[in-house]
Amino acid sequence: MNPFALLAPVFLAFELWQLVVSERFMGIKQIRVNADPRELPMANWMAATWAGGLLIYFLWMTTLLLHPVGRAQGIVLLIVTGLGYAIRTTCGLQWVLVVLTFEGSIRVGMLISLLGMSWRALLR
Repeated sequence: MNPFALLAPVFLAFELWQLVVSERFMGIKQIRVNADPRELPMANWMAATWAGGLLIYFLWMTTLLLHPVGRAQGIVLLIVTGLGYAIRTTCGLQWVLVVLTFEGSIRVGMLISLLGMSWRALLR
């Protein structure tokens, strides 16, 4: 059993929260009025939580590589995050939400897969 995999529910909640916040700051309403999300007000606590969460999330993904249970999910999570970041930096603002949603859905799927594998490993 991978002890780091036990944190998957925390990061699943973080991923879902991240998708909700992304929709708020880069959603259809913002695209319609052509607002730049970097210029929208964000509470300091939310910005700090988001940035810190992303750093901890990335570190957690790399720790998944240390154990066979969850290694495949860790690899996919890291690849999807890297590719998503590369695509988001090159695409237009109206496509960022699409990329984030697609990227988030893959990561949510990998986290659910990791939860399933961990659950099966616990039951053995």
